[in-house]
Amino acid sequence: MRKFDLADRLTGFSVMIIDIVELLPDTRIGNHLANQLLRSGTSPASNYGEALAAESRRDFIHKMLIALKELRETYGWLQVLDRKKLIDAQERVTTLLDECNQLLA
Repeated sequence: MRKFDLADRLTGFSVMIIDIVELLPDTRIGNHLANQLLRSGTSPASNYGEALAAESRRDFIHKMLIALKELRETYGWLQVLDRKKLIDAQERVTTLLDECNQLLA
């Protein structure tokens, strides 16, 4: 995968996360999931952008590991959302799970 492909995919992933969050109910659990997904699901794109401007190899690796950590966390929250069935957009959740899994591979 070329670096621009990854940047585009991570940005697209962030947009899909934002779209899913907008569908969550305004309940205690809906708000909690929304906050967690927004935080962890949108940060990999910005961490990747920071990695591209890293000041050293060590800095690059550190920022890429943060992006991976956030993707793993997002995958966990998406699994909760998938099992809890809080929204009527299960196909979109499945698509996000698949994309997240591919980004982690």
